[in-house]
Parts: sequence; C-alpha cells; structure tokens
Amino acid sequence: MTPPPASNALTTTQYPGRAMLAMATGAFAIGTGEFVIMGLLPEVAADIGVSIPQAGHVISAYAMGVVIGAPVLAVAAAAWGRRTLMMALLLAFAMGNFASATAPGYLSLSVLRFVTGMPHGTYFGVAALVTAALAPPGQRARAVGLVMTGLTVATLLGVPLAAWLGQHFGWRSAFVLVGAIALLAVFLIHRHVPEIAAPANASPLGELSALRNKQVWLTLGIAAIGFGGLFAVFSYVKPTMIEAAGLPLGGVPVMLALFGLGMVVGNVLGSRLADRHLMRTVGGMLVWSIVVLLAYSFTAHHVVAGAINLFLIGTTVAICPALQIRLMDVAGEAQVMAAALNHSAFNVANALGAWLGGAAISAGMGWTSTGWVGALLAVAGLAIFGWAYAESKKHPAPGKPGPVPIA
Repeated sequence: MTPPPASNALTTTQYPGRAMLAMATGAFAIGTGEFVIMGLLPEVAADIGVSIPQAGHVISAYAMGVVIGAPVLAVAAAAWGRRTLMMALLLAFAMGNFASATAPGYLSLSVLRFVTGMPHGTYFGVAALVTAALAPPGQRARAVGLVMTGLTVATLLGVPLAAWLGQHFGWRSAFVLVGAIALLAVFLIHRHVPEIAAPANASPLGELSALRNKQVWLTLGIAAIGFGGLFAVFSYVKPTMIEAAGLPLGGVPVMLALFGLGMVVGNVLGSRLADRHLMRTVGGMLVWSIVVLLAYSFTAHHVVAGAINLFLIGTTVAICPALQIRLMDVAGEAQVMAAALNHSAFNVANALGAWLGGAAISAGMGWTSTGWVGALLAVAGLAIFGWAYAESKKHPAPGKPGPVPIA
C-alpha cells in the first residue's frame, strides 16, 4: 500500500504514548478474554455438563473465530478509517463476551466464543501497523511489542484476576469483566487515537495479494505450528498442576501469574532482539521452545519446578514481535491482511495445541503428555523456519521496506 503523507503518518497525535496505551488496553481486554477460560476449564465443564477435554474445544472455537475472522474482516474493512475500525472491533468483542456469560450450554457457548474471536486478529493487525508507523527508525518491533504488552500483561494480571473472580462468583462473571474492559478500551481509543484514513488505493483485492506470497505462508506456518506447543501446555495447566503436582486450588492464580510474568519478560526481550537480529530471534526462540516444553513433561510433577518451567514457557512469546515484523517485511501492499493473518496463525496454534493436548490426555497418555506434544510442534515449526530461511536466501526480497504505512 502507498503510505499516507508523512504529516498523517507521524504527526497525527500530540501524545503518541497515550494512543499506544489506548491500543494496549484493547490488547489487554482481548488477551484476558482469550486466555481466561484456560484457568476455568473445570468450572465451565461442570456447569455445562461436559468433560474437561471437551470444554477445551470451546478454546478451539474461539481460536477458529480468530482464524476465519481476521482475513474476512481485513478484506471487508480495507477502506475503513483505522480508529473507527478498532472501535467497532472492540465493541463487537465486548458484546460477544457479555453474550458468552449468558450461554446456557456447550453448543451455544462454542458458537458465541467463535463469534467473539472474529474481531481479534484484525484488531491486533491494525493496531500493530498504526504503532509501527509511529515508531522511530529501527524500533518497529519495540513499538509493536509495546502494544502487545497489553496482551502479555493480561496473562499476568487480567487472567489471574478473572480466574479468581470466576472461582468465587462463577465463570460467567469472568466474561462480564472482559466485556467491561473492552468497553473501556473503546472509550480510550476514541479519545486518544486520531482517525486515520485508509490509503487511497486500499482495496480488498490489494489485501488478497498476500495470499500469493510464499514467504507470507511460510511465516504463518511457523506461527501456526511452532507456537502451538505453548497452548498445548497452557490450555490444561490447571488440571495438570492439580492432578500431577498436587497443587492446591488456591495456587492456580499464582501459576497463571507466573506464566504471565514470563510472557511479559519474553515480549520485552523478544521485541528488542527482533530489532537487532530478526531471523535469528525467530530460530532461536523455536529452539528454546523445544527445550522448555520438553522439560515440562518432567517438572509438572513438582509444584516448584513446574512453576519455574511455566514461567520459562511464557517467555517463548518472544517470537511474536519478530514474526509480526517479518510479515510486514514480506507482505508488500497487503499490510493489513498480513498483520491480521499473523493472529489467525497464532490462533491456529491455539486451536491445534489445545486439540492435540486434549487428544493426548484423552488417549490415556497422562496430563504431563502436553509437554511432549508441545515440543513436537516446536520441532515442526523449526523445520518450517529452516525452509523459509533457505527460500529467503534463494529468492531475497528486493530491499528493506521503508516506514510501515498506517493502513
């Protein structure tokens, strides 16, 4: 896409930090909504009358909503003003969470979580592009990481808070909290993020051009498969630590908070590393994922060792800013589509990890088998990374892109 005039891209607001904070609040709401059910699976399963692995399919339903919603909404809203689009997406997300709190059973909850997930990827995609365009030269990944901090802080503060709320007042109250946070983010974006028009040449066909790019697909494959191990473990962290390690129920929020702290640390370090060595960061984090996920199969039998390992697994989120910037670099004119598809890919990882982890448990392999599943997914992601790296050497990009357009 053709970048808007510089005056529109870089001087649209007197206080860009406030705009980033507003967008990070939206990320916080979405992150809390995405992960909170993982800490409440036993309560949800008991209330709607299904097994815990079946309740895990509700996680997959949300993830598939992200997968389908991101490209569909990116194409449909290609010409929308960026603030208006982010507000509309968050409003739909809020309404979906309020509706989820009223779901009477398994089928209705699954459908509502699917619908609620649809705005997720497009919101993050647009927010990442706006933020990257406001960043100083050489600091795009750090800027994207700043907004993504809302997502990682959600795992540190939002998810444990919502899990505590759900344990004491019912799991439905957790979704009400998420909806309220999303409405707050709508207000903050309206107040602090300027209305930025889409580029004049923005079109659905232009966005669909991303689907013809091999490097886009390979980068998405790294995220969709290589990052699935985190979700294979985290989707079942509560029953695993209770059953395998004997963790008291009251210790679950502490475990969730440690995992969230690991994500915050990983996001900060990963964004800085990606600005220095993009591809090395991607490959290195996949190797790190294999190590810490494999270790979980052994450490999850012990409360302290398992807690430390969960923190380390959280740090694997460091790969996310690097993959986001990689997609911006290879997407050409299809910036919104590529940025949104990144979150589709991460939610394919969510669905795939939750499904394979649940399948391993249901097959009688034990709660800690999710660590083996996760490590194998990371190995597969590393293989795709090797393919992408080899292809990039054979067919190098024509040149480093300029400032990422706000689009």
